[in-house]
Amino acid sequence: MTDPLARFPRFTLAHLPTPLTEMTRLRAALAARMDRTPPRLFIKRDDCTGLAGGGNKTRKLEFLIGDALAKGCDTVVTTGALQSNHARQTAAAAAAAGLRCVLVLFDSVPYAGHAYRGSGNLLLDRILGADIRVEPADADAGAVFTRIMDEIEAGGGKPYLVPVGGSNAVGSLGYAAAYLEIADGLDARGIGAARIVHASSSGGTQAGLVAGRMLRGAGPSIAGVNVYRADNDAMAAGILALAAKTTALLGIAAPGPDAVVLDGAHLGARYGMPTADMKAAVECLAREEGVLLDPVYTGKGMAGFMAQVQAGAHNDVEALVFLHTGGMPGLFAYEGEF
Repeated sequence: MTDPLARFPRFTLAHLPTPLTEMTRLRAALAARMDRTPPRLFIKRDDCTGLAGGGNKTRKLEFLIGDALAKGCDTVVTTGALQSNHARQTAAAAAAAGLRCVLVLFDSVPYAGHAYRGSGNLLLDRILGADIRVEPADADAGAVFTRIMDEIEAGGGKPYLVPVGGSNAVGSLGYAAAYLEIADGLDARGIGAARIVHASSSGGTQAGLVAGRMLRGAGPSIAGVNVYRADNDAMAAGILALAAKTTALLGIAAPGPDAVVLDGAHLGARYGMPTADMKAAVECLAREEGVLLDPVYTGKGMAGFMAQVQAGAHNDVEALVFLHTGGMPGLFAYEGEF
């Protein structure tokens, strides 16, 4: 079969395909709390993409770094919170491609844990050689990026700006490709009706999956768990708009208005702040399946996944796939929670 994404510049970073494994012990544990047996439960291990601890951003960065190299850029600039998984993977991707990396990290999460501002992803960013610029939460982001881009250009460099989470149409191509991989993996197991559930934040992963479903024409449905913004409807609209930009880049039909399903019940107080359900979900999956999640994204995503299963929200499918988007290094920044 011809690769529908072969025409886009791509720099190989990920170990693909990532494992798709069944979670039989988690299914049994959830069944014990219910009056029915849930669908078969699988986990797509995108924490195993292989780049500096793995994670979903590696798939996006293959296309983003490919685009940067095709344009002759020598410096990658991106942003996130202090414990950004995206920033860590971008620093690693830049190193692998021989590019300079500037990380603009906003101190936007009011978490008081003593390790938050020195361990976890921040420690790895330093080891990977990134130029780290920490800005206060209320900094004018536009002014900050203008200053940094001008500084790089004044020094003779050519910067390439990667948005938060790598979430633009180019980055989302990584999850259009991932959708094809997941759907093919389910087909190989003889599984018909299925659904992919995942933590949704900056939107590129969910937009890419939606675009991948449009590209394939059939396959598992997609459901996001909002771990990012309180305005759930506005977030869903933004994801749909990004999915439309991604399908336009692919040259295929745009998704319909109902293509983005987003559960807003598991965010808690705000992005990056722990919840009791997150802690319970992290510990449950670790002790039932030996799989480590993270406190910011996949922990809350799994909390939503488990709550939905127990509520019978997915009884219409044969199998559920939890997309593990990585983030385990973040556990070390939140050690007090566990």
